[in-house]
Amino acid sequence: MEKKRNKVRNKTRLAVSITVLLILIAAGAYGGFKIYLESIVAPYDAASAGYVNVVIPSGASTNRVGEILEDYHLIRNASQFKLIARLEGFDGKLQAGEFTLTQAMTVREILTTLSSGNANTKRFTIPEGYTIAKTADKLENDGFIERNRFLDVAENGEFLHKFMSYLPEGANRLEGFLFPETYDVFTTATEEDIIDRMLAQFDKEFGDEYYVRADELGFSLYEIVTIASMIEAEARAAIDRPLIASVIYNRLSIGMPLQLDATVQYALGETKERLLIKDTLIESPYNTYLITGLPPGPICSPGADSIRASLYPEDTNYIFYVLKPDGSGEHNFATNINDFNKFKRQYLNSL
Repeated sequence: MEKKRNKVRNKTRLAVSITVLLILIAAGAYGGFKIYLESIVAPYDAASAGYVNVVIPSGASTNRVGEILEDYHLIRNASQFKLIARLEGFDGKLQAGEFTLTQAMTVREILTTLSSGNANTKRFTIPEGYTIAKTADKLENDGFIERNRFLDVAENGEFLHKFMSYLPEGANRLEGFLFPETYDVFTTATEEDIIDRMLAQFDKEFGDEYYVRADELGFSLYEIVTIASMIEAEARAAIDRPLIASVIYNRLSIGMPLQLDATVQYALGETKERLLIKDTLIESPYNTYLITGLPPGPICSPGADSIRASLYPEDTNYIFYVLKPDGSGEHNFATNINDFNKFKRQYLNSL
């Protein structure tokens, strides 16, 4: 009996000893692993005081981000960077953008910065109805581009978007297609980058449904954007856009000149509150007082509402419109010359 107790006691002691040994080994391994982790998250150069601007492209994997950082000598090893990202919950959370980093940052600090979304970006807004020239002026004044370079890229740059095959060659080929919107771009964005971003937004706005609808109306994409640009330039109140669209289509259908002031102003290269008779006699393919049909192309960049109005006009018999005298920006619409002249007198008497 005593021998049996001793045997059990010895087995227990052995088990305890093995357990203690395994704990010590595990603790040592954990300690070693912890030391290893701390070594790979350490700064590339803790004494460095310089800054590095790094661009992380959209859709970059954690491994790709690590490779970029390694190339810039901000981390020592991309694989180790990926390991830390996984262990600490950053994998799949790194943002695209331009970031300012230093070699003195730890890997954890870099991961926190890249996952914060606080990229080095600048914001600009292009209002609806801007021409390419006016867009270039604003972007140059705001410090984003060099105007002549921007215009050269607009005329000659290569851009891969679905609608580009519909556009003509020439200086005005992108008129109407630099979509008016608020954009955040990297501080290092070039003229090409900015134009491509604006074209991509147009591509997004002008979806497959719109291509189908344009075919139903019997107009090309370029003609639709031309009509949308005239709606944008003529409309002052949102409610009028589909009605102005109906007037344009009604005049086109009966072969009547569009006689839109906005197209003459585009031909003149300036915006006037009121056109003079001599202005409407200017020789230009954009002067819709003298030509029938559409002008050669868009006269400004239309917004989403004007594009939609060009595709889905109101069903009316209107062929005239005149600003209301109440200052609302809305128009009175007419189906005949007598009503048009009445509305016109009301407006002129209010000036």
